[in-house]
Amino acid sequence: MVKMNLVQAVNSALMDEMGRDESVVVLGEDVGVNGGVFRATMDLQKTYGKERVIDTPLAESGIVGCAIGMALYGLRPVAEMQFQDFTWPAFDQIVSELAKFRYRSGGQYHVPLVLRAPYGGGVRGGHYHSQSAEAYFCHTAGLKVVIPSNPADTKGLLLSAIRDPDPVCFFEPKKIYRAVTGEVPEGDHPIPLGKAATVREGDDVSVITYGAMVEVAKVAADKAAAEGISVHILDLRTLVPLDIAALEAAVAKTGRVVVFNEAPRICGFAAEVSALIAERQLDLLHAPIMRVTGFDTPFPYTLEEDFMPGPNRLLRAIRKVHGY
Repeated sequence: MVKMNLVQAVNSALMDEMGRDESVVVLGEDVGVNGGVFRATMDLQKTYGKERVIDTPLAESGIVGCAIGMALYGLRPVAEMQFQDFTWPAFDQIVSELAKFRYRSGGQYHVPLVLRAPYGGGVRGGHYHSQSAEAYFCHTAGLKVVIPSNPADTKGLLLSAIRDPDPVCFFEPKKIYRAVTGEVPEGDHPIPLGKAATVREGDDVSVITYGAMVEVAKVAADKAAAEGISVHILDLRTLVPLDIAALEAAVAKTGRVVVFNEAPRICGFAAEVSALIAERQLDLLHAPIMRVTGFDTPFPYTLEEDFMPGPNRLLRAIRKVHGY
């Protein structure tokens, strides 16, 4: 086991997979010489050369368009958006082309492409560098959506994403890029996509979450435990495909549910999870499902900590469903 943070886990996965498979290439703005804005691609170009680690112009649509062509012709590109917010210039390429090739070709063509992007707030990035836009991509059939919460999952899930025959949006919670460290198994340890993970066992309230909010949920669970409330935490890890069996098991365990994410409330992924639970397990619930989310406003700069849901806001919801 090796201790890493999330940035190091991303770098390790890319370094290992490029060594294992010569078809893997990396492209994006400043990914080569500078190693990326967060240094997640540091030393890749030194190791594998400019033909496999490509510094591109500042043109997101071009990055994704080129990566699609590469994938269709047999490569496995990992395209980096410097921030998830910057995917908008490439949105048509992603939702209209990348996501549709397997369907429109009747399965004759697939696009093994990973779109990496840091997402979320917590780094004083302001409203152009702090959004949590995963729901847009989850809504698009043909895309898989993965959001890790710790270094071991980051490396294992990224390995699986690169090897997947279909396009994967791999969103990394930049708030905890260096704030969270953990043991990462040495050698090859891909983690299957579509499998959630139980972070903490509990009997009273289930918190369903993912990404940077997993760490926040742990803090809230500790505070709840001091009040005699046992909190079960489920980390979804992969939003599409969703591990419905694990979700149902977490709901059945406690009968009280809080769905917790950083993104705004309206049409966020928390709404989809809540709807699934209501459709499938309404008779098992002892209290209404609660959502704790960001607010339906542009992401603020000066009030960043107020916008992002913290442990106290989650704790209030836990108390409410527990006492219903």
